[in-house]
Amino acid sequence: MGSDSLTGGEKIPTRICKNSKEAVRWVAQEIAGLIRSRGQEGKPCVLGLATGSTPLGIYGELIRLHRQEGLSFRNVFTFNLDEYYPIWREEPQSYWHFMHTHFFQHVDIPPSHIHLLDGEVPLSQVQAHCEQYEQEIASLGGIDIQILGIGRTGHIGFNEPGSSRNSRTRLIHLDKLTRIDAASDFFGEEYVPRRALTMGIETILKARRIFLLAFGEHKAEIIAKAVEGPITPNVPASYLQEHPHTQILIDPSASARLTRIQSPWLLGEIPWDVPTIRKAVIWLARKVEKPILKLTDEDYNEHGLQGLLAEQGPAYDINIQVFRSLQDTITGWPGGKPAPARRAGEMRRATDEIFPKRILVFSPHPDDDVISMGGTLLRLVQQGHEVHTVYQTSGSIAVFDSDALRFAQFAEEFSILFGMDSAVSSAIHRRIETFLKEKKPGQPDSSDVIAIKQLIRKSEAIAACRYCGIPLERVHFLNMPFYETGRVAKQPLSEEDIALILGILREVKPHQIYAAGDLSDPHGTHRVCLTALLKAFRQVQDEPWYHTCEVWLYRGAWQEWGPEEIEMAVPLSPQELLKKRYAIFKHQSQKDKALFPGHDQREFWQRSEQRNRETARLYDKLGLAEYEAIEGFVRASRIPELWEEGE
Repeated sequence: MGSDSLTGGEKIPTRICKNSKEAVRWVAQEIAGLIRSRGQEGKPCVLGLATGSTPLGIYGELIRLHRQEGLSFRNVFTFNLDEYYPIWREEPQSYWHFMHTHFFQHVDIPPSHIHLLDGEVPLSQVQAHCEQYEQEIASLGGIDIQILGIGRTGHIGFNEPGSSRNSRTRLIHLDKLTRIDAASDFFGEEYVPRRALTMGIETILKARRIFLLAFGEHKAEIIAKAVEGPITPNVPASYLQEHPHTQILIDPSASARLTRIQSPWLLGEIPWDVPTIRKAVIWLARKVEKPILKLTDEDYNEHGLQGLLAEQGPAYDINIQVFRSLQDTITGWPGGKPAPARRAGEMRRATDEIFPKRILVFSPHPDDDVISMGGTLLRLVQQGHEVHTVYQTSGSIAVFDSDALRFAQFAEEFSILFGMDSAVSSAIHRRIETFLKEKKPGQPDSSDVIAIKQLIRKSEAIAACRYCGIPLERVHFLNMPFYETGRVAKQPLSEEDIALILGILREVKPHQIYAAGDLSDPHGTHRVCLTALLKAFRQVQDEPWYHTCEVWLYRGAWQEWGPEEIEMAVPLSPQELLKKRYAIFKHQSQKDKALFPGHDQREFWQRSEQRNRETARLYDKLGLAEYEAIEGFVRASRIPELWEEGE
């Protein structure tokens, strides 16, 4: 399972799995094996459990083992890591609710064996409750296997930066960054509890075995600090370096900042293929702050690239090779260049063979298309391609309640103004107003509120498409059912979701597809939407049109592709960048302040614009042409772990 070579500098055993599915299945099998062996011995098995999206796959696999392979949990005792404080157990954000919904009610664990920290306990009794929790763990002989996730602050459980190595179960004040990350679950940071109950660092380290799992690009930086950095209370997960039986399991995205992935040549001799050479040379140029064509033999020798120089040198030859590969990524014709527009002797690209093209731009939410590839979208339309935009979800969850109420009132006034029968709109307005006055944080929206929020996002998307020159008949709204719950928590992906994508693929039979590869959005919609798309591709892979179809992944809302990853770079002029901004502005409900901004508090247009400009600056610093901004794309085929998730 996974890769564990070139682990020099890593202070905790770390496995890079093919994808998150492989990691959670492996951990679930380890847990199942211990449960069975303890059962045969007539002994209890004590598990320390975590909440959140990361361990969900473990619980799903354990449930499958229970249902299909007879795994019994009668001898299992559980202790959960943490809980918000104060919080009622029946609230959807409580970890009591999470564990019962996603695990306990699906297996045969006796209720008396379940131990959870109590978010309802009076403040005067919190200390005694925490001490009792510690005593209950000790009375069962301690925890056999502890499951952990990791927060962007480096917290394990809710042990925030500054937590002592000797800390035990206690009440703690939550870090602001942790509360920002939890904001999407509570429909706003202001509703996230400021305190929590958590096992302490010492409590966690007493477990016999520890598995920490982390998935996604947004975990890469903190994983590198925890695994390769010093032990420090500023990164509580780094205390795991002291534990003799801890194992970290991550996917390729979360491994990106580890030395063996980011700069493996620093650890010893490695095989040099074209992507690795390109990555190393760009790394070197950025490190010594030189354009690629100015790198010298000395630069290579002094920064750990002697092996590359000896095998592929001299430096000038390597520089030219990488410079040309980067230069070839730049194109002003993302859909291909027709013969009349090509200069004499200009290289013909594979994408030139069909012109104009039928193009599908998939957007998880109704604004991801213009945020992430608005300049390219405008360019494709301008160059005469048949561009279709496909909005996979309604995005209704991201509309403020105040906007829903404002538009409900507008609908009523509109009916009155034009002499229409306003009874229906007035009744809807009253229902929405009453519901929103009584709505509690995290409560699912009513059908009226969902409908009007969907309409708000739909009308904004149509306005943005109209501005970009895309006719209404080429604007498609799938409203995939997995999303339409009226709350942050979503339903599992279903065949109905896949069928909607298959329908539009087979209707248009595109020559090019653009989809979101930006997988760090707060509640995972981007990843689910891409998984659905990949599942659909598997069902059409033998159809003739698919054989000539290119699939490109864009980013921009949450992060950007690095120059070593980009395979198509579309430069934008100052005027095009400004037009892209105006297209984003059409999404007025997301302007000024987004309901789910994530850790980046800038507006989406600011994030996108600054990232596009930074990519252009990087290209300039590497010695290429200087542009105002660049949108970058990567072929979907370059990211095999995504295709494996789509199986």
